[in-house]
Amino acid sequence: MNYDTDTWVQFAQDHWVVIVVAIVAILIIVKLVKTVVKWLLVAAIIVGVCVYSGYTIDDIQKEVTKIGDKVTSEIKDQAIKAMAGEASEATYVKNADGSYSIKSTNLELSGVPNSGEVSVKFHGQSLGTWKMEGAVREFVVQARNGAK
Repeated sequence: MNYDTDTWVQFAQDHWVVIVVAIVAILIIVKLVKTVVKWLLVAAIIVGVCVYSGYTIDDIQKEVTKIGDKVTSEIKDQAIKAMAGEASEATYVKNADGSYSIKSTNLELSGVPNSGEVSVKFHGQSLGTWKMEGAVREFVVQARNGAK
């Protein structure tokens, strides 16, 4: 990215209205929107201002990757919080093939005993395969114990 302060100062002086509108829009979105969609909207505003300011496509791709990582992290955090809150109501089912499935209001986990990994779905969307550690292990153990 171009960190030349003179360029940024000139851009800010020439386009201060755009910057103020973008900042106000971001603040409103962050305060009002409570889902992951807020980060997509914030990302869209930031990318729009960056494109308007003269960033190159490579610079924007790097920033989008960072934002994508943050969104992924946010979704994982929400899934882990849901695991903590929904463990007592989760249903554990042992499948005929030896695998198991756990379902709760927002989560679906499936795996094979002693494999060390589970497939995780949050609100029906796959979050991939997670290692069986920490909150994931606790969720599976609590769901299994609740089924007995």
